Amino acid sequence: MADTRQLVDALVRSRRSGPGGLVASVALGGLALIAGLGYRALNRQEAEAPPAEAARQPFEAGEVSDDEASLFLRAMVAATLADGMIDAQERARLDAALAEAGLDETGRRGFEDLLRDPPDIDEIADRVSDPETAARVYAAARLAIDPDTVQERDFLNRLAAALDVEPDAIARVEAEVGA
Repeated sequence: MADTRQLVDALVRSRRSGPGGLVASVALGGLALIAGLGYRALNRQEAEAPPAEAARQPFEAGEVSDDEASLFLRAMVAATLADGMIDAQERARLDAALAEAGLDETGRRGFEDLLRDPPDIDEIADRVSDPETAARVYAAARLAIDPDTVQERDFLNRLAAALDVEPDAIARVEAEVGA
């Protein structure tokens, strides 16, 4: 899908840019945030740094490949649909992210196709070959939702297991995203 990187950035910003949210100032963008969360999830010293230190992430969106951005998007869509529906609030957020990303009609159709036929956990996990990518994919999925339903929590647990993300890494992502 064209403009995947912009769409992932917009989805993360739409999800986390409220007052006091994780990304109150989204200067780094969604891809850098996902990369930073994945890195810190696997690197204890960075994860335990004071908030001012943690904010200085050694990542740029350019470090994330188009394939990896596509994988993040697929994980975010699967997480969004984990409870089997998109409510009015989620739909409004998705529409705002689509508009912010500046997707053309083809890009919007591609995204809607992805919503109609979301990937399953095994399909996502099959595209992951290393622990850092696994942590990034988990972080992307977690950023996409507030796991306030049994289905969403179950999805995240099953995704973490399929990706073989260590419990300590999950806890570090949760500590940052859930804050």
